[in-house]
Amino acid sequence: MTTVFVDTSGFYAFLDKTDPFHREAKALFLRGREENWGLLTSSLVLQETWALIQARLGWEALEDWLCSLLPLCQVVWIDERLYELGAARARQARERRLSLTDCVSFEVMLAHGCRAAIANDEHFRRNGFPLP
Repeated sequence: MTTVFVDTSGFYAFLDKTDPFHREAKALFLRGREENWGLLTSSLVLQETWALIQARLGWEALEDWLCSLLPLCQVVWIDERLYELGAARARQARERRLSLTDCVSFEVMLAHGCRAAIANDEHFRRNGFPLP
């Protein structure tokens, strides 16, 4: 089975029809369902996505995400070890726009043998995690 990570940018684009990545994100989620992908995300992405959807799209969109998209994913709850690996990666990279959440996401992906992400974020591609 193909395992694909879902980033905040993928969740958000699926919900926001004005997002430039919307059409592609929607197509990837549909393809994932057709091809029976195992979708994976992290508790940090969950927190980040919740805040973004609530602030930009409102509670109705948040409930839609919670009830329809999030249940499709296995959520990896970040422990101290994954946090430390992600923090070390972020500190080593020293890139202003590379977030701790993304660095922890990369560590989650490596730990779960996941090689692709539904993400509209150049950092995923630059770190070897392209779109599926």
